[in-house]
Amino acid sequence: MLGRKFVNPHYVSAAPSEQNALDIFAGEWASRFPPPYSNLVAGGIPLFQDSRIAWALEQLGGCQGQNVLELGPLEGGHSYLLETHGAATITAIEANTAAFLKCLIAKEILGLKRVRFLCGDFIQYLAQNEEHFDLVLAAGVLYHMGEPFSLLRLLAERTNRTYIWTHYYDEQIIQGNPNLRPKFTKQVSSSAGGFRCTMYRQSYLNSLQSPGFCGGSAEFSYWLTREDILKALARYGFHDVRIAHEQTDHPHGPCFSLVAMK
Repeated sequence: MLGRKFVNPHYVSAAPSEQNALDIFAGEWASRFPPPYSNLVAGGIPLFQDSRIAWALEQLGGCQGQNVLELGPLEGGHSYLLETHGAATITAIEANTAAFLKCLIAKEILGLKRVRFLCGDFIQYLAQNEEHFDLVLAAGVLYHMGEPFSLLRLLAERTNRTYIWTHYYDEQIIQGNPNLRPKFTKQVSSSAGGFRCTMYRQSYLNSLQSPGFCGGSAEFSYWLTREDILKALARYGFHDVRIAHEQTDHPHGPCFSLVAMK
């Protein structure tokens, strides 16, 4: 190009490619893309091939032809799995603007046709939109909430079937871990929809400075105990609850998967 220099970093001089799009967020991706795109340089976590979602759909009887709401799609990995398993529509709501743009990149690379990504707060969406969904996917969001009970109550109002993956508070495990203990300094009482219990404040601390930070929108969130999550789901009408993928030694705190049906 006759020695022309690109002085604006937002321009790309190479021929068009999927990698160019991924490199807009170089070093910030969490997910590894599925075949035939697994050679692309992104993240390392196989969220586009997540066995937790396969388990959840098996327990729930699949999602073929269903209208699904996904809360916090992150980079579109679970959205991709819902589409490949036959969901009729997926409405995926993401408040993190960088994550939202990464979802759009993933949608373009993978050619997703039945997913609509929306940028905004899904709590506000649930509170203002009375649409009922066949399934709500809430993976990796409950422990980022300022009012986790409100999310569980709103889920119960919008669906009869949900999948949740979340961390939870366990006094012995967290207080016994020097990496986790400093993050939890306060507990408060809370209630929503007739259910009352204790919540444990979790501060993000230095992780807020990470380029790929994908936590909540505030400097802290509130965690629930495992027991109170299950009690709240029962209180809100989910009487068929199935649990898997429990990990008490997860480096970020104990966690589990559950499907809940009315």
